[in-house]
Amino acid sequence: MNGTSTHAIVKASVSDARTHAALVASLLCGCAVGPDYMRPDVSMPERFHGQAAVDRREATASADLAAWWTAFGDPQLARFVTRALEQNLDLAQASARVAQGRAGLGAANAALLPSGNVTGQAARAYQSVETPFGKTLSSSPEFDRYGNSYEANLGAAWELDLFGGLRRGREAALAEYQASEAGATATRLAVAALTADIYISIRGLQTRLNVAQRQVQTQQELLSTIRQLHSKGLAAELQVWQAEGALDQVRATVPVLETGLDAAMNALDVMLGSPPGTHRAELTEAGVVPVAPKLTATGSPAELLRRRPDLIVAERRLAASNARIGVAVSEYYPKLSLSGLIGSAAVSGGDLFTSGAGQAAGVLGLRWRLFDFGRINAQIDLAKGQEAEMLAAYRLAVLRATEDVENAFSALVRREEQAGVLAHAVDSLGRARGASFAAYQKGVVSLIEVLQADENLLRASDARAQAQTEAARAAVAAFRALGGGWQHYDAVAITP
Repeated sequence: MNGTSTHAIVKASVSDARTHAALVASLLCGCAVGPDYMRPDVSMPERFHGQAAVDRREATASADLAAWWTAFGDPQLARFVTRALEQNLDLAQASARVAQGRAGLGAANAALLPSGNVTGQAARAYQSVETPFGKTLSSSPEFDRYGNSYEANLGAAWELDLFGGLRRGREAALAEYQASEAGATATRLAVAALTADIYISIRGLQTRLNVAQRQVQTQQELLSTIRQLHSKGLAAELQVWQAEGALDQVRATVPVLETGLDAAMNALDVMLGSPPGTHRAELTEAGVVPVAPKLTATGSPAELLRRRPDLIVAERRLAASNARIGVAVSEYYPKLSLSGLIGSAAVSGGDLFTSGAGQAAGVLGLRWRLFDFGRINAQIDLAKGQEAEMLAAYRLAVLRATEDVENAFSALVRREEQAGVLAHAVDSLGRARGASFAAYQKGVVSLIEVLQADENLLRASDARAQAQTEAARAAVAAFRALGGGWQHYDAVAITP
């Protein structure tokens, strides 16, 4: 035998000795095999980059993260969000997933406990005399081809979780159940935010539609004036055509806005769990775009790990995947089980519960996948790969959560700045339009300048309405990104 082979045998012997030592130690202490879960450390900044700009905002109201939709000062918005949280069908699905997770946890808990069953039977048989067994019996003078049997038993079985495979399975089930609860909360946050976002979009579209309709009226009045001047020979027919073309251009924007408004109203009805058109009458009267409140108690980026339920979902799934490694590792070790039976059996119903009919059995079972380590290794590698995937997903979710907050903060501040600038522009362009029309009536300027003034005013007014809408929507996105809309808890602190 060469040196390489000898070295391999010695190495294998040492490995076997270590395996047996680990097996004996595990058997004595009853510990759970596999890695114990530790929450991963994630490097987070002390505060959000856009926090200072958000803190400098001036707002008439401050929002509580737990019920942020009430701080917009719009009772109808608050009513719609409340209805959505009561009636939304996505929430119904999320509740059903929580029930499934609870059932899975119950099954994992039950696997750790003994199981019992009661069995009984009564049978009547007619024996053949043409089989070897029947021929042997038929030689007896007391042979009766008819036979009865009665039996009643109470049995019990218990798998001894010496190496913790079942306990690791329970850890995984508990983590999945916690993930389902956090997932339901995440759905609740999404429903509240999406409902508010749709409502704000409706008010924004109504505002833009009102701007377009007022501009249509202005253009109609201008066209009427030009036609009067044309009839008196004070305006050329070209000017009439120019005014008509400008009016048609403004009118063309109305159907586009109405289409978007119809779609938004239908989307709101679906969010409320109702057929499209159900709540349209409540929104017929146009309202103003809600003003974004001041964001207070936004917390630090590190607090997102405890507040945002989608991050709790990712973290709990990571914990579940870690526990499944232990489930896979436990297949290296033997499975021991205890089972027993006590009961009675007789050929006559009257003798079933007599002392002579009593029977009992006790069994110590052993199952060991001794020659199946290749498959076990593959299962462990699979579990480790899934855990690595969940770890990367968790870290990515944390990064994206921080990105959501930063983007929402930036959009809120910038859109409000834009709305302020456009408000001043609308005021200035409105005065310019009035001055140009007065000058046109005096013959100082041409009709083209009046039409350009109208177009500039329309664009600025529409842009201001869009900026106001986007600022309010950015505030909603910020509340959602911060995990607002529920009272948070530390899911990791729940011990299995």
